[in-house]
Amino acid sequence: MKKNIYVFNDGEFRRKDNTIYFETQKGKKHLPIEGINDIYVFGEVTLNKKFLDYMSQKEICIHFFNYYGYYTGTFYPRKHYNSGYMILKQAEFYLDKNKRLELARAFVKGSYKNILRVLRYYNNRGKNLEETISNIEMLASTIDDAESISVLMAIEGNIRETYYKAFDIILENEDFIFEARSRRPPKNELNCLISFGNSLLYVLILSEIYKTHLDPRIGYLHATNFRRFTLNLDIAEIFKPIIVDRLIFTLVGKKMLTKRDFEKDMGGISLKEKGRKLFVQEFDKRLKSTIAHRGLGRNVSYQRLIRLEAYKLQKHFMQEEKYEPFISRW
Repeated sequence: MKKNIYVFNDGEFRRKDNTIYFETQKGKKHLPIEGINDIYVFGEVTLNKKFLDYMSQKEICIHFFNYYGYYTGTFYPRKHYNSGYMILKQAEFYLDKNKRLELARAFVKGSYKNILRVLRYYNNRGKNLEETISNIEMLASTIDDAESISVLMAIEGNIRETYYKAFDIILENEDFIFEARSRRPPKNELNCLISFGNSLLYVLILSEIYKTHLDPRIGYLHATNFRRFTLNLDIAEIFKPIIVDRLIFTLVGKKMLTKRDFEKDMGGISLKEKGRKLFVQEFDKRLKSTIAHRGLGRNVSYQRLIRLEAYKLQKHFMQEEKYEPFISRW
């Protein structure tokens, strides 16, 4: 099984014949090329055209994050699976108001239903979340009435704002208080974890889309505009609650991350390297963990689930099967 490579050290990537290695002051580490899914770079690295050419041949994406853990960009190799037909179908569903609205509603429904799954999980374990659940259900009842993307986005934003306020009830940790959503830079520790986790998820989904015929530049809930990628943001709405948020609750709840793992920087709060390494390690574990898939009749990993979501969208665009978002069973 292929795996993601996470690089935190400073060094240089090199290619030699049909192998690659990463060289630091401590020595060389050879990386088996056939076993690599993606490379995530958090350290200061150098690489050359010869190395990038080889990554392109092997269809390996390289994702770059800056010193503070913010995503800065992706080396996205020439698409092997490029499909003019699929791009035209995606454009057709984007330009047709009703078709686009139908898809955007599906993403919002997938998001709120998975949010409710998370809330009910903790409510059943003694957290008083009945009011939050009721408020979200009331907001969600207006999704089908939304006649524009902007109204849908507002509903989704209100649902998520209501949901985020429940983080304090779930965590019951005075060192991790939500207050209000803040980004770049996050203003507190909890917002820092949300932003970092969401960035990892956006990048992961981008890579899974790369392995399909879909074009990640055409999104439906998130408008296709001058931003490079938007379809990964759409799909991420479905998986944030069950991958990123559940991971945060585990890391904070078990005190695997504490206030000492953060530092003030750039007018906000950032994770120290030790904290980032732990988060990435546990994020990767969660991607590899498996659940029973009712449709396939076997266990699949969370990473595979995301690829399957992209395949479902392909079928929707080809009008073979109507898209239904993945809803967690727990």
